[in-house]
Amino acid sequence: MKSEFKAKFLQNLVSKKKGAEGFTLIELLVVIIIVGVLAAIALPSFLNQIGKARGSEAKANLGTINRGQQAYRLENQTFSDEVTNLDARITGNFYTYDATGGQYTTTTAADPGTNTDLKVYASGVAQSGDNTSAMVVCESATSDAAGGTAAADVDASATVAATADCSSGNVVQ
Repeated sequence: MKSEFKAKFLQNLVSKKKGAEGFTLIELLVVIIIVGVLAAIALPSFLNQIGKARGSEAKANLGTINRGQQAYRLENQTFSDEVTNLDARITGNFYTYDATGGQYTTTTAADPGTNTDLKVYASGVAQSGDNTSAMVVCESATSDAAGGTAAADVDASATVAATADCSSGNVVQ
């Protein structure tokens, strides 16, 4: 009798297990809603971090260009009007770089047009008569889509020390 009881008990367990497999529709809907809410919270933060990373790329490249301009001026007594003349490795695909030379230099990192949510950056380097130099990197207050500018004012006429400042936007370096 005990063996029949064991067999029926095991059969009952197996039949209950087969019928209780899977999730109900309510459980699946609750999980989908939770995942949707988490994605809605996390996605804007993630996209903001991408924009910050691209801005950091522009700031780093402008700093490299500024140091390259200072080295170019030591060798040639003038700043370069072409970024390609500098011994500087520029990386990234989100910005283009234009330089003006002469007594002082201004370099602009402009958005190439594919990412209108990026900020505009500008930098400047000046060297005074006593060979002291100043450099600045400016960031626009708004994104390029809103017509942001980040003009860098560089005063190379100072006799004691060169000065660099942002005429619009914020000083970032």
